[in-house]
Amino acid sequence: MNKQHISFALIIILTLSVLLHLVGWQFAFDLHSLPFIISRVITVVIICIWAYYKNSLTTWILVSMLLGLIIGYDLPMIAIHGKVISKIFLRLVKTIVAPLLFGTLVVAIAGQSNMKQVGRLGWKSMLYFEIVTTLALFVGLVAINISQAGVGLNVPFTKDAHELPTAEPKTWEQIILHIFPENIAKSVAEGEILQVVIFSILFGMALNQINNQAHKTFFINFAESLSEIMFKFTNNVMKLAPLAVGAAMAYSVSHMGLQVLIPLSKLLLTLYAALLGFILLVLMPIALYFRINIIEFAKKLADPLSIAFATTSSEAALPKAMKCLEEMGISKKIIAFVMPMGYSFNLDGTTLYLSLASIFVAQASGIQLTWEQQLLMVFTLMITSKGVAGVPRASLVILMGTLHSFNLPVEPVFIILGIDELMDMGRTTINVFGNCLATAVIAKTEENKLLI
Repeated sequence: MNKQHISFALIIILTLSVLLHLVGWQFAFDLHSLPFIISRVITVVIICIWAYYKNSLTTWILVSMLLGLIIGYDLPMIAIHGKVISKIFLRLVKTIVAPLLFGTLVVAIAGQSNMKQVGRLGWKSMLYFEIVTTLALFVGLVAINISQAGVGLNVPFTKDAHELPTAEPKTWEQIILHIFPENIAKSVAEGEILQVVIFSILFGMALNQINNQAHKTFFINFAESLSEIMFKFTNNVMKLAPLAVGAAMAYSVSHMGLQVLIPLSKLLLTLYAALLGFILLVLMPIALYFRINIIEFAKKLADPLSIAFATTSSEAALPKAMKCLEEMGISKKIIAFVMPMGYSFNLDGTTLYLSLASIFVAQASGIQLTWEQQLLMVFTLMITSKGVAGVPRASLVILMGTLHSFNLPVEPVFIILGIDELMDMGRTTINVFGNCLATAVIAKTEENKLLI
């Protein structure tokens, strides 16, 4: 039996199973009766065989979503304990945040003295990245406030997940003071991600200024080693993702019923609508201003964009994207500088998702955030979303850190985990497209003519 036969059988079985359940739901049949159970068992067997032959993390995550849904519906007494597995996964993710941000930011600042040498390209790129990613954050913020996807979900949270204090609002002086650390060990222990970022930036700047080359090299090597170790650590943790996703979906369905799929669908649609809005309201005007034919530009990038969507990996699409940009007539020097830099500082899809997901968590927990609190969260994400592009599920790492910083409960993340792979496809595609457009824009400012 080859892969084509398995894929064909999977499509037929899934279609028949969905139709059977839709008919059963429409006519109020008992979905726990034998014919429906048999159809679900056959579906599970087929998709597991398909996942075995595909043998990829993405496939297993998608399969785990469906398995979790079925287990949550058929075996609720077992599925209710899936929260423990998801909690273990999320706790491991939280341990990554501080050391990973410290290592990547110190290397980015102390190890990039060539930023002064390339001068013009450097400041143009950084200015563009900061403006566009900030706009992406605001698009996500507006989209989730319009759709209210999490409102009414009312996910119960445990006693150790504290509600955002709103009874005594902080003054602007207190807010600014809270950004700066007084004790870095305390900041790490309490999960104050913004304080860790500020410390890392100041540490990197100080390291870049010392004259003792041996000391400087030692600490840069240490930071690089720490980053590399944390990347491997993250890779190992992410191998648990299929199990965590399946357990999260099973727990959500067993605890809240199939109606949990409604806010999940709303969240998914909100994200894709926001990504489309970002293209129309931000990227398209930029392309028009710099006289870039965005339709032809997108056609030329069809291959790397499809790779990004299918693999949910920006890195997998990078070589092909760079080749496509070169074929458009963009200088190799500009491509080699802007594209890798953009992968750290210009994650348009990810930054949009982060603001959207953070507010969704608050809505799902029944916590009302004021606009001032939401804007402060956006300011935090402007800084913390930079520098971890090479990390699998980087958005989850930053999301967990942000929630902890704002004392928001993590329970709604169990629900988000269930569809994270589907959302990652869209945000990764926009990440790649946004970086390619950024490279084209910088090339245009350097009077580099494009062949489109």
